[in-house]
Amino acid sequence: MSVTDETVRKIARLARIAVAEEDVPGLTGELNGILGWIEQLGEVDTTGVAPMASVMPGTLRWRADVVSDGDIQDKVLANAPDATSGFFAVPKVIE
Repeated sequence: MSVTDETVRKIARLARIAVAEEDVPGLTGELNGILGWIEQLGEVDTTGVAPMASVMPGTLRWRADVVSDGDIQDKVLANAPDATSGFFAVPKVIE
């Protein structure tokens, strides 16, 4: 796949990027280079290679999924300008 000057202009218009006319040929070459690298990656034989999220092996540490209120309701509401029944109170807004 190759990119033409017209394709670069269209991509710039769709992305709402202002590209000067003299920059279009340079961007065309850069995009074609990137697409060439992607095509090279497609030629690599990856059969038998498991997908991975990181090159470093690691496992996530699990914690118990326990519902907790933190037992700090009084501390949280201490800085509130107004609190009612253990909740933040805000002025009623009606339009």
